[in-house]
Amino acid sequence: MKKITDKIIKKFEEHLINEEKSKATIEKYIRDLTVFVCWLGGAELNKTMVLGYKEYIISKYAPASVNSILSSLNSFFDYSGEYGLKVKNLKIQKQIFAKNEKELTKAEYERLLKAAKSKGNRKLNLIMQTICATGIRVSELKYICAESLKSGIAQVNMKGKLRIIIIPKELCKMLKKYAAEQKISSGSIFVTKTGRPLDRTNIWKLMKSLCESANVDKGKVFPHNLRHLFARTFYSIEKDIVRLADILGHSSVNTTRIYTMDTWEICRRQVQRLGLLRC
Repeated sequence: MKKITDKIIKKFEEHLINEEKSKATIEKYIRDLTVFVCWLGGAELNKTMVLGYKEYIISKYAPASVNSILSSLNSFFDYSGEYGLKVKNLKIQKQIFAKNEKELTKAEYERLLKAAKSKGNRKLNLIMQTICATGIRVSELKYICAESLKSGIAQVNMKGKLRIIIIPKELCKMLKKYAAEQKISSGSIFVTKTGRPLDRTNIWKLMKSLCESANVDKGKVFPHNLRHLFARTFYSIEKDIVRLADILGHSSVNTTRIYTMDTWEICRRQVQRLGLLRC
């Protein structure tokens, strides 16, 4: 294959759809591949050019982002049978501590809830509480439906995997009241005016609109950080990473461990409390 044409990209997209990749994954792979093709500028595709592109993105992006882009390209090379064009990912040192500037604290979460309430946006207030109290992904919010409130259990079926979400009793009570007021007797609780489930973009924008009045850094405010807060809070109380992995729907506890990392300040205080020094 000397050049990557629009026709080839389209066939790759169809392949990803047939592989049942998520919509977000497909969009990312196609976007990364399209940017690579633009960078090539019509030049012949070979290993030297791929390595040159790798050096180019290394100069522009963080290591994790570089590896993410390379993963998209390697997937395409696998699909097209051009195994010799595949390149190795960067080796990234394992992250030990969470970053203060990235993690949402419980106090900041409560300020966001208060801000949503003061703005009269009860739906947003309940959305944030639902994600944070269950640990679900924002893409799974649509599975919180009127039917699930009766049993306190929601079933998520994504990518051929079935898992159970436990809805706390108090949250069920709150959502039942909201659903009754909105005349929602079946289907998803959180929907648009046209009745379609709210998507990630809608929720992301709504949460960002609270930052100023809640006095919370915008960099911390996005739906997935509520899932992180759930995970850190659960682990701090239960100390059971295996159970937490089950609740979050992780197939590996190594993934779960990322969610439970403490900041270096917390670890420093823990070390200092050991009482092993004598003056």
